[in-house]
Amino acid sequence: MNSKLEVKDLSYSYHQLTGETPALSHISFDVKNEEFMAVVGPSGCGKSTLLSLLCGLLKPEEGSILIDGVPQANSPAVIGYMLQRDHLFEWRTILSNVSLGLEIQNRLDEQALEELRRMLEAYGLGAFSGARPGQLSGGMRQRAALIRTLALKPDILLLDEPFSALDYQTRLEVSDDISSIIRTSKTTAILITHDLSEAIATADRILVLTSRPGQVKSIIAVNFAPEYDRPLARRNAPEFSAYFNQLWKEMKSDET
Repeated sequence: MNSKLEVKDLSYSYHQLTGETPALSHISFDVKNEEFMAVVGPSGCGKSTLLSLLCGLLKPEEGSILIDGVPQANSPAVIGYMLQRDHLFEWRTILSNVSLGLEIQNRLDEQALEELRRMLEAYGLGAFSGARPGQLSGGMRQRAALIRTLALKPDILLLDEPFSALDYQTRLEVSDDISSIIRTSKTTAILITHDLSEAIATADRILVLTSRPGQVKSIIAVNFAPEYDRPLARRNAPEFSAYFNQLWKEMKSDET
């Protein structure tokens, strides 16, 4: 399988009047086409900084980022970014909210609207297309935020702890739904999470970062039998606890 994304020897520091704070140091990894990768590590290790670099909000101080073999600055690839909160506008209907990105890009025609309606129906929001965000549960709002992002047909989808604001039960359900939607759409995705169980339940591989400045500590491949093809099912798989213990040991060894 070809690499969709290649990160080579990537470093970044924050510069302030009080001095320099290294965030990432010589990071190298790749993400295959249609792969779902999770990134875990101690608080402050540079996970969100990594996403900001991958989407072009920050520029690397060292190293390079290639998308389909093309330097990031020259790549036509579309990068989708799903944040911790849904950022839906209360004065817009759900259909109007999910169409916002296309509207901004002047790509919102009748065909695009019809596709959005199909997506809302497919993801359980068809009956709420005319509702306001305040009428939806937290999980439904996150599904709407995902539809808004997928409507732009991103080549790579970045998810920065998109379930962290939800209560635990809703988080499990929404993680299951959204991860399955991403896999069905065959979108290459990178998920930042503090939740080790969530990483194991959703990812094909897990990138483990060290404490600041973040470096690649290990990359763990996650393989489950076909009957455990959804996150909630994976949590009941016999291999799940072994993966959790392996990942836990990797995280704890960084503290010694």
